[in-house]
Amino acid sequence: MADSLFLELTDFVHDVYTGIYSEETGKPQKLAFTVRARLKISSHYDPDTPLSESKNYMDLKFACSDALGDTHFKLIESVADHVCETLFLQDERVEEVSVKIVKLALSEAGERIGITLTRERR
Repeated sequence: MADSLFLELTDFVHDVYTGIYSEETGKPQKLAFTVRARLKISSHYDPDTPLSESKNYMDLKFACSDALGDTHFKLIESVADHVCETLFLQDERVEEVSVKIVKLALSEAGERIGITLTRERR
């Protein structure tokens, strides 16, 4: 098995237009994102290895924020799908992406309700 590198973004909160109920539409909701991207690597990481041999970690944050734009997503599954596809388009070395989204507005007693989508490059 080839070596892999996992890049992670944990508990990033961002406002996203999502929902199917009338009280949800037209205004953003806070979602908590945890993203894990598996990156194919081809070498060892020496002290002077350039960034081009890895992936900028901020790309994960971008996929969960600016890349979503002002689009209204009915389902958070669609949000996760968009994050996956954004990361695949950014870098051909991304082999797999896992996106966990927690819909913070659903919490009544501190529980975290949401979904996790894992997708391999096709």
